[in-house]
Amino acid sequence: MSTMAIDKAGPRRNVKYGSMSRDRTWALRWSYFFLVLFAIFFLTPPLYMVITSLKSSAEISAATNPWWVFHPTLSNYVELLTSNQFLRFFWNSSIVSLVVVFVTMLISIPAAFALARMKFWGSATLATGVFLTYLVPDSLLFIPLFKMFALVQDLTGITLLNRWYVLLFIYPTLTVPFCTWIMIGYFASIPKELDEAAIIDGASWLQTLTRIFIPVALPGLIAATIFAFTVSWAQFLYPLVFTTSIDQLVLPVGITTTLIKGDVFNWGQIMTGALLGAAPPLIIYAFLMDYYIAGLTAGATKG
Repeated sequence: MSTMAIDKAGPRRNVKYGSMSRDRTWALRWSYFFLVLFAIFFLTPPLYMVITSLKSSAEISAATNPWWVFHPTLSNYVELLTSNQFLRFFWNSSIVSLVVVFVTMLISIPAAFALARMKFWGSATLATGVFLTYLVPDSLLFIPLFKMFALVQDLTGITLLNRWYVLLFIYPTLTVPFCTWIMIGYFASIPKELDEAAIIDGASWLQTLTRIFIPVALPGLIAATIFAFTVSWAQFLYPLVFTTSIDQLVLPVGITTTLIKGDVFNWGQIMTGALLGAAPPLIIYAFLMDYYIAGLTAGATKG
């Protein structure tokens, strides 16, 4: 009886295993199919930008095949990279982004540590409120922010509007809430035994943060840094509203305002400028993508 039972059970197990194998194969095929569609959908615009940037204005105006370059040229790249105006835009964006990243981390790290580890009355509600602040759209904030800075300028006499450094005060309103939320989740995922052991050994909260939590939470810090840099580098609405002079513009606004004159679009240089502007975030993501995903995952599941 036992032999017969084994013989009968054997084919059933083989059929089940074969069915699972076939399901896994089809799932893998569908995954590759949708990945290919995803890649085509999202890589088509950058590919078109590269092709257009290698065309002269005459070839673009000729309305020939838009997906082929008949006479490739690097003139668009040479003109932009040798333009003092474009380099000024690039310099303004770099300074603003780096300073905003520094200010954001300076505020977000202690705030996240306090909300995640130094439990006090209302800390959970305050943490949620910090994240909800980030969800308020820019289109609702730029008008009251503009009125506030105009009032400060009138009262103090300090010129803020139409100066690139006004962005140093505005961008943290976007970066600090979300970066704090990311690091709250990451700090909360660290075992409590670490800070308890440090406190027993006589370490202060500041020493616990700098010597234990920051080294352990490095992926989360990198994720927050990348986010702050990306938002600062790519922001368009705020610099469009708060800066108007050519020498005060940052890269996203500078490209659109100087390369579009009336109804004339210099598509070759516009695409070239967009590609050059996308290079710094792309390089950062290429080298630090694993840390970014790890930090976002921790921030999404803890807190």
